[in-house]
Amino acid sequence: MKEIIVSLCLKYALEMTYKRYTLQSFRTTALLSVGALGLWAYSTRSFTAPGDKPDENRFTKVVLAEKLNEPLEMAILPDERVLFIERHGQVQLYSPGTKQVKTIASIPVSTKYKDVEGHETEAEDGLLGVNIDPNFEKNHWIYLYYSPAGSESKNSLVRYEMRGDELVLSSKKVLLDVPVQREQCCHTSGSIDWDREGNLYLSTGDNTSPRATLYAPIDERPGRGPWDAQKSSGNTNDLRGKILRIHPEADGTYTIPEGNLFPKGTSQTRPEIYTMGHRNPYRISVDKHTGYVYWGDVGPDAGEDSVGVGPTAEDEYNQARKAGNFGWPYFVGDNKAYYDKDFTTGKGGAKFDPAHPVNDSPNNTGLRDLPPAQPALISYPAAESKKFPIMGTGGRSAMAGPTYYKDDFKNAKRPFPDYYNGKVFLYEWMRDMIMAVDFDGKGGITSMERFLPNMGFSHPIDMAFGPNGDLYVLEYGTGWFLKNDDSRLVRIEFNAGNRKPAIQVAASQKAGAVPLKVALSSEGTKDFDGDALTYQWKIVSRTGGQPTVLNEPNPTFTFQKPGQYKAILTVTDAKGLKDTQEVDIVAGNQPPQVALNVVNGNKSFYFPGQPVAYQVNVTDKEDGSLASGRIQPKQVLVRATYQDDANAQAASTSGAGHKFSEAAYLGTGQTLMEKSDCKACHFTDKKSVGPAFTEVAKRYKADANAVASLSNKIIKGGGGVWGDAIMTAHPQLTQPDASEIVKYILTLSDKKVTAPLLPTKGTYTPGKDEKGNLVLQASYKDKGANGLPAQLAEQVLVLRNPLIALGTSNSQSKGITLFKMGTQPYPLVVVMGSDTYVKFNQLDLTGIRSMEFAVAAPKAQLNAMGGRIEVRIDSPTGQLLGQTAEVAPNESKDPAAMFTPTMAKAAIIPTTGQHDLYFVFKNEKAGKAPLFVPSTVQLSN
Repeated sequence: MKEIIVSLCLKYALEMTYKRYTLQSFRTTALLSVGALGLWAYSTRSFTAPGDKPDENRFTKVVLAEKLNEPLEMAILPDERVLFIERHGQVQLYSPGTKQVKTIASIPVSTKYKDVEGHETEAEDGLLGVNIDPNFEKNHWIYLYYSPAGSESKNSLVRYEMRGDELVLSSKKVLLDVPVQREQCCHTSGSIDWDREGNLYLSTGDNTSPRATLYAPIDERPGRGPWDAQKSSGNTNDLRGKILRIHPEADGTYTIPEGNLFPKGTSQTRPEIYTMGHRNPYRISVDKHTGYVYWGDVGPDAGEDSVGVGPTAEDEYNQARKAGNFGWPYFVGDNKAYYDKDFTTGKGGAKFDPAHPVNDSPNNTGLRDLPPAQPALISYPAAESKKFPIMGTGGRSAMAGPTYYKDDFKNAKRPFPDYYNGKVFLYEWMRDMIMAVDFDGKGGITSMERFLPNMGFSHPIDMAFGPNGDLYVLEYGTGWFLKNDDSRLVRIEFNAGNRKPAIQVAASQKAGAVPLKVALSSEGTKDFDGDALTYQWKIVSRTGGQPTVLNEPNPTFTFQKPGQYKAILTVTDAKGLKDTQEVDIVAGNQPPQVALNVVNGNKSFYFPGQPVAYQVNVTDKEDGSLASGRIQPKQVLVRATYQDDANAQAASTSGAGHKFSEAAYLGTGQTLMEKSDCKACHFTDKKSVGPAFTEVAKRYKADANAVASLSNKIIKGGGGVWGDAIMTAHPQLTQPDASEIVKYILTLSDKKVTAPLLPTKGTYTPGKDEKGNLVLQASYKDKGANGLPAQLAEQVLVLRNPLIALGTSNSQSKGITLFKMGTQPYPLVVVMGSDTYVKFNQLDLTGIRSMEFAVAAPKAQLNAMGGRIEVRIDSPTGQLLGQTAEVAPNESKDPAAMFTPTMAKAAIIPTTGQHDLYFVFKNEKAGKAPLFVPSTVQLSN
């Protein structure tokens, strides 16, 4: 099978324009180009590490502190205290003894600048970097890099003494000042690290606004210095856009170590420069054994190549084995060159030469002829990278973490396994992923894989190993310039020995009238080491009193008195290691019951333009019922929304009784936006890096071309509308997805953005052009009882769109291959043999009279044999519903035509009720040849 896919890739995948399959346009893109299946074969390539990979279940993530205020960098002290900084100036200390965080100093810092309209706006400045001296146990010195408050535009590297838990502010020694401009944002960097020779490394950003171009910021016009990175990154006589290397001395000065980029005394250079040509090397790391320096350079914003301007934007991971120039702003990624654009005329000049870069900007105070540019170690765009598919797609913020060596942790309590010896931990802030990368003796990559892919992270911004062998991770949280609820300090522990039990708790009901009989369950609790377990439940009232103890795994307990309780389960293994989980229970208020039903119609599907009759019934023990009139219809919320198939199905089965939360049933556009990186720069009702969505909606509400223009800007990037803010490109998004996001944003111009309320009984008519699934929702919140909180009951009914993607089937037989490519929402179905099938669970076929399949069977490339599709119920050999859909192989050899889907129709015998639905694929003459690729089936009544 893979050989077929690869052959398709070689001849066609790069020739054909990839269009995502969408329900909106299945006639033209019903089959995702079978040639594009070759991209799948390529994208599954990845570097994999040799040896026995440790069980991910042996790693535990321990949350030490949360709801932090923009944490940026940290240092682990020898006694396992964690020193970390927050951008607004707070120096924080976490103590493992008290398990508390306390502020030990507040450094006055500058965090704002004035934008082009004169408004004070958040910059990236502030308290930026922290590390401790290699001899901290003797001298107690720590180093901070920050933007001092005041009128002088500079960033400073400062040394302080730390006594106990106190930062002695009077001990301040300024080692180095970096002159900057504070007229425009952005790119500060500020990461600090050391090599084993006691040299300090400091990263600095290009201090250049990216908001006038998506490509190289090389605006040489008078007064445009803040928009010209040639003044900084490309300037040998400037400390910005660099990684500096100095040797701090005891008196607060520093010397220059041998081997920096420019020998001391070289005219028009700064001897502190180790590497140059960086945009925003936000987090750096020095391998103490090899001396190699690693960093992630956060790249520019262009979503596509532009003739005469430059390449698509990429982020970089870099490795410096010695001093060098890494190219910015003349090159990006693997030395992809920009053109020498004239910002006065807008015309592009000659392409820059990585072997001989030249800086002839009037803002340059350094050498004209620069060292040759070094290519990136790893580079990747927002879209899928063919060279490094492991990086996925999405927003980009590359950062570098530590290198692990087992010899550094010989006496540690919990060292990482030998498998990670010598690996560098690189991570992606926007994509919430960590990679473990291995290198050969010459520094070349030999393996690269995801580290703990099933463990969630919320924008990791710094990583460091502690003396006990644990990996500490500082998580910034979702949104820029915010005190995020999901911002936290965590510790990842590896347990090579006995592991504590993994507990699951459940209760048969969590609320009800007294007497309330509850079955408590520990089902799903397990011990990864196979130890025997003992169980203890404690029933505790929130008002105090003696707890009730139950020593069995799954007890039943009856609550006699109204109140709020906790049922706390403690599970202990045979070696005495234990863990605890709890569940809240409210006794004394019976939750209401909500029923939402379709009346005399199909209970699985809706049909656009045809009314759906429904009825809601509500009863509550204390409040009465909707039928009796004690509960008024206006107290019951009933809404109709639309959702894409995958999310609607997942949400509809996410809880007992089909409960829903309104947030789970977002429109398609909002769902796509929630999954994207939009929230990092935008909020619904307030300004962040970008404008509030409500302001965008107001501005474009009356613009008939807004959907087309804004979706194009989301994909390609742009700026100039909201001051100097730039929209980063999102080339990984398809046009239909970007359009759905824009449509959702435009609805926010109205104060009321939720779906309108419906009566508790009536009909709802879906629009003729609706493409998603219809989600009917009903909820009722009671009035509370016995002084206890109100209880909410909800029910949702999902009616599917009658156009079904076969890749959404619940199960498939052997011989069916599913491929998921890029950002497409559903897998493709490739039928690899006769008597195979896909199955959909329990669908109502009432009123269905015909089914029409979109199928591709390109004989010339897939050697597809064609065949027929049978519709059966209850089993693959169950009742045949009417005619069989015949699929002829496509004999065309024209690449533009051979993948065009054929429409195969079958009349269906009227059937009532719910059945398992089987689409059975047959061709007894096919042998081992593939039959075809069915994409969709349209159900009609």
